[in-house]
Amino acid sequence: MSLRMALLGLLTASGPASGYDLTKRFESSVNHAWHAGHSQIYPELAKMAAEGLVTVGEEGPRGRKTYTVTEEGSRLLHDWLVTKENFRPVRDEGALRAFLLPLLEPEESVALLRREAEAYAARLAGLEALWQVKQGSGFGTYALDLGIRQLRMMRDWAGETADRIEHAARG
Repeated sequence: MSLRMALLGLLTASGPASGYDLTKRFESSVNHAWHAGHSQIYPELAKMAAEGLVTVGEEGPRGRKTYTVTEEGSRLLHDWLVTKENFRPVRDEGALRAFLLPLLEPEESVALLRREAEAYAARLAGLEALWQVKQGSGFGTYALDLGIRQLRMMRDWAGETADRIEHAARG
């Protein structure tokens, strides 16, 4: 359902687009929050067209189709935004790994956490660079701010937890 909402949102914010254009827009924006590749986007667009959420406009060279949100698609997106229940079941591999850290030797845990802190820092640098380009305004800004804050917290948690494990291991 979230891929569908992301596509409806992109079409609503940016106007009619082909599957290729949507994939490119997705990669440079929504993909930071919700990952999907063209192998998922194209079939979802076909389903959305069959369900009347988007229309297929002009068909160009090599079967290129332009999609536009219908009134029903706009209504579905709006309803999802304002009525979706806030509770979401969590399936977070990083959190599960954190839960199971005590099963490793301290030096293994520390090494894992240091690698994770570096990975979070690298992703954070990318989002902060994007923030500078966007100048803190425009479509996707709130999600970008959320991502930056989450990555800062995760980077800090990984580093501080590694420090605590090292300290405890020294005795």
